[in-house]
Amino acid sequence: MTNAAVEEVCSNDDNNSSSRERYTEFMEDSCCARNCLGPKPSIARFIYAIVFLVTCLLAWTIRDYGRNALSELERLKGCHGARYCLGAEGVLRISFGCFLFFFVMFLSTVGTKKLEDSRNFWHSEWWPAKIIIWIGFMVVPFFMPSAFIQFYGKFAHFGAGAFLMIQLISVISFITWLNDRCSDRNARRCRYQVMVLSVAAYVASILGIILMYIWYVPSLSCRLNILFITLTLVLLQLMTLASMHSKVKAGFLAPGLMGMYIVYLCWSAIKSEPQTEICNKKAAVATSADWLIIVSFVIGVLAIVIATFSTGIDSKCLQFRKTEADLEDDVPYGYGFFHFVFAMGAMYFAMLFVGWNAHNTMQKWTIDVGWVSTWVRIVNEWLAILVYIWMLVAPPVWKSRRQADSV
Repeated sequence: MTNAAVEEVCSNDDNNSSSRERYTEFMEDSCCARNCLGPKPSIARFIYAIVFLVTCLLAWTIRDYGRNALSELERLKGCHGARYCLGAEGVLRISFGCFLFFFVMFLSTVGTKKLEDSRNFWHSEWWPAKIIIWIGFMVVPFFMPSAFIQFYGKFAHFGAGAFLMIQLISVISFITWLNDRCSDRNARRCRYQVMVLSVAAYVASILGIILMYIWYVPSLSCRLNILFITLTLVLLQLMTLASMHSKVKAGFLAPGLMGMYIVYLCWSAIKSEPQTEICNKKAAVATSADWLIIVSFVIGVLAIVIATFSTGIDSKCLQFRKTEADLEDDVPYGYGFFHFVFAMGAMYFAMLFVGWNAHNTMQKWTIDVGWVSTWVRIVNEWLAILVYIWMLVAPPVWKSRRQADSV
């Protein structure tokens, strides 16, 4: 081989190697590489939310359209031909499978602190294996006896209650955090914007109460609705007075946002009343418009997923003391807490689909309807007010006690 040929081969090798290097650098800097390659906890949480959404839709499909298929399974003969029981059991079985999946993920990721931990890779990668596990957990509960599923349905009440409590603390923590940031000295330049937002939130709360009187109190015979709405108005004023106390001085923003939250809880409670009630005129309008039922159902399912997702990534809401600043190699959110909330959320969506009662007959395209659902929402509203007022009053009380002890 001549020297010219050798030089040409060597130059081709150099060009190929440089091309490979440029290609590698391009792939490493590309958007696809940044978002798809390697463990990405920020992307993983959205994938888990999609899995949770698919599970919710599967449970709804089983409840509304899978009764004929379920009636053929020998394992479900405990229902004795009761069609509502078949639909409710189908929801509970899907819920149990979803609970098992996220509880296994909780056990396998709890305590993960650093990105270099192997459990971080398990949380953020291995999706084919986890999808296979999820499918297995969706199938296995349908081979379990009805007695066990009914027991799980009773146990799910406690899990759903725990989910509501964690969600409640998360919402209140966010509101108090936002109020503290807006009350900071560095935020004085935004005091006018904060004032406008506070007044708007308070006015929106009052407007919501007025609309509930118009929609859900067509006559004075609707005493329960009058009680719920009036008590919400009174508690709103109580929260405002507690926030404006001289020893608290929390301002108007926090009670305004909390007012919107408790008005929403009161509205959702009254909306959950059975549609046969004459006081629930909005429900009667919904039953006459199929598209409105479907839209309400879709919004309800999305609200479940969003509430579970937002609560799951807020692992610091249960930390009642300041912690050290996060380091670069720390995980962005608590994996164990994230999966635990989703496990409790699996029980929560089951209770919504069956109206918190496995023997309740649920109509198609309905969610969270029944007297049990109504009282769960109302109790949740009252707990929200108690927790919020306690978070306002507790620091001054502890401070005064420390001063008294020091004297």
